[in-house]
Amino acid sequence: MPHMRLDDLLAELQVRLEAVLATRDRVHALLDAVVSVGSDLDLETVLRRIVETATRLVDASYGALGVIGEERTLVQFIPVGLSEDEIAKIEHWPHGLGLLGLLIKEPRPLRLARISDHRESYGFPPGHPPMGSFLGVPVRVRDEIFGNLYLTEKRGGAEFDEEDEAIVVALATAAGVAIENARLYEESRRRETWLTASSEITTSLLSGADTNDVLSVMARRAREMTDADLATVLLPEGPGQDVFRVTIADGIAADRIRQVTVSAVDSLAGRAFAMGVSQVLTEVPAGDVPAALAEELLLGPVAVVPLGAAPKVRGALSVIKRSGRMPFSQAEVRAVEAFAGQAAIALELAEARADAERLGLLEDRDRIAKDLHDVVIQRLFAVAMSLMSIVRLVERPEAVSRLQGSVDELDATIRQIRSTIFALQAPAGHGLRAQIVDLVEGVRGHLGFKPALTLEGQLDSVVSPELAEHVLAVLREALSNLVRHAKASRAEVVVVATAARVGVTVTDNGVGIGSETRRSGLRNLRERAEALGGSFELAAPDEGGTRLSWSAPLGE
Repeated sequence: MPHMRLDDLLAELQVRLEAVLATRDRVHALLDAVVSVGSDLDLETVLRRIVETATRLVDASYGALGVIGEERTLVQFIPVGLSEDEIAKIEHWPHGLGLLGLLIKEPRPLRLARISDHRESYGFPPGHPPMGSFLGVPVRVRDEIFGNLYLTEKRGGAEFDEEDEAIVVALATAAGVAIENARLYEESRRRETWLTASSEITTSLLSGADTNDVLSVMARRAREMTDADLATVLLPEGPGQDVFRVTIADGIAADRIRQVTVSAVDSLAGRAFAMGVSQVLTEVPAGDVPAALAEELLLGPVAVVPLGAAPKVRGALSVIKRSGRMPFSQAEVRAVEAFAGQAAIALELAEARADAERLGLLEDRDRIAKDLHDVVIQRLFAVAMSLMSIVRLVERPEAVSRLQGSVDELDATIRQIRSTIFALQAPAGHGLRAQIVDLVEGVRGHLGFKPALTLEGQLDSVVSPELAEHVLAVLREALSNLVRHAKASRAEVVVVATAARVGVTVTDNGVGIGSETRRSGLRNLRERAEALGGSFELAAPDEGGTRLSWSAPLGE
């Protein structure tokens, strides 16, 4: 009997020693896990390492960390233990309902033998593998609930026990410290990046760098600072600013998405532009994803901030991450908003520089026009008057004819200079003169020569926009007939605006009148002139060819 009692005591001692050794090993494993979790400062790496360590410590088949957002829903889900094929079969990640929602509402450890037995069990999304035993523990960062650790399917079919719960609770405490350190590191890195980028951008703005170069630097720095996968600058286009064009893109698929247009009606950029308020989502809406980008990667969190403050918003700056990554924090959004404010300043400075350059050009043109009018024309007019007085003193007819020809040339030169003065005083590139020049220049390639062009009078000032459309239509039809039917080697276009009328004359040395097809093509010109109370004439000059004359009153 004493021997049997001694054997029992020795066996019990051995069991307890084995338990002590196992506990020692788990404590050492926990200490190693705490060191491992806190050894990295990249937040996403830290989060994944926490889940991997927890599953290893309690011998769980599956583990996950759900990050809780501002609206008490899961904004990120980091799984461990699932293969890529298994992940692809799952229809969607959990949204924070059922047991996961219970842990969000009541942040305390929860241990279950079977998930389906709990009254709050919501079930699994389609494609999710079956899971039985469950252990959930909240992860706190100071007094804030950052997320929850979820562990399921303890290997061997066993249940999670109190010791497993205690180990995961201890790990969650260490994880909170590691997450806080990673956050502080990211915040300091973000501030350093912001200071460097702000200095770089300010220098570019003050040095008068190209606007696109400044916006490119802003997009690149915004992407780097928020650790986004893509950053874009969208500027409004169209008469009603109903379309946004991706002017600047930096990151994944930047070359493919650049110059892509996005509707301003129901898009994040449109809402940010119209309201002047940042738009932050955990997933890019399907309508906002251009086809060129949808083929490249699955998009997740997005932040779109307006360039400037309402009501003078000039565009939008967006940063986008891949699907499954951490959403943008409030600190990151504030930093992007600061970049967007500088982008608005860059656009405003660019507009101011363009206005100053345009004003300087107009002042130069006005000065040249005054010099031509006050000096050149007066001197030419004096020379013409002098020649006219000499005509009466000359007796030879040949000399009189040559003098009269010189006077006519001087008159023509004065008219040309006056036409040039009117052109200099008109807005560049948008007036009737500029459009007429473009039309005449456009037929050069079809004719093989450029028609002579004479523009007289204040075409851009006295001709109304409605009448200007008629003048351009008439000239377009006349030049079209010249190209198709005239077979000319020389042509002249004259457009004159007087105090009461505007007239268009197109003369060529071609085959002349006689083609019925050509006449039918000019019927609308006659009807247009009659509708405006003007006149139309198609004649054959004595020297051959065709002369088309069209005129209309200026009206009030």
